[in-house]
Amino acid sequence: MSTKQYFRPSLFAFLRDLQLNNNRQWFLSNKGRYQSAVRDPMLEFIADFGPRLRIISRQYVADPRPIGGSMFRIYRDVRFSSNKCPYKTNAGANFHHAAAKDVHAPGFYLHLAPGQVFVASGVWKPDSETRAKIRDAIIARPRAWIRAKSSQAFKANCVISGERFQRIPIGCDANHPLVEDLKLKDFLAMTTLSEEEACSSEFIDHFQRACETAAPFVRFLTTALDLPWM
Repeated sequence: MSTKQYFRPSLFAFLRDLQLNNNRQWFLSNKGRYQSAVRDPMLEFIADFGPRLRIISRQYVADPRPIGGSMFRIYRDVRFSSNKCPYKTNAGANFHHAAAKDVHAPGFYLHLAPGQVFVASGVWKPDSETRAKIRDAIIARPRAWIRAKSSQAFKANCVISGERFQRIPIGCDANHPLVEDLKLKDFLAMTTLSEEEACSSEFIDHFQRACETAAPFVRFLTTALDLPWM
């Protein structure tokens, strides 16, 4: 069990202030706060979670580099967005598969924002080819899919989340017993936590437990995409 506190209330205080002052001048004046309260603790958390992640799967990566690693940048890409606020008001880290570095590939994701702390495990916004492979795997191995999302621990701690198509995807049986899962656009297992838990010395244990609980679910998705698990 960990006795190391990574995140403190100052992280959420900074993000709350950023919500009210999302502009370059304010951020530059408070960049030291960002580095000490958000960036540095997140990089330390990522580095320390690496050995724990390898126990779950050696194929997933914890990269503590400040640029190009597991931590998401604070800067938003506003080129194609109507929201021109330059900064994200959350801290995030994505532990992706070594063979699939895109954010839309299988992974374990940590999200820290005021009033919104969660772990998302799985595949977010996959392209049509990836989604079709997962649907084909569910149809081909329905019992394995059901086992992956039906353990007592999973049902107690995770919720299958993500958007669904309103209509049955082309080629799928409308009477299939797993038709609601076949309509999923995202394949995510969500575990909700609190700011208090995020700021506790046991948070890395909570995060590891959430990833371990979702691991059979992520393993199914990983192998469905012809990627190695262990």
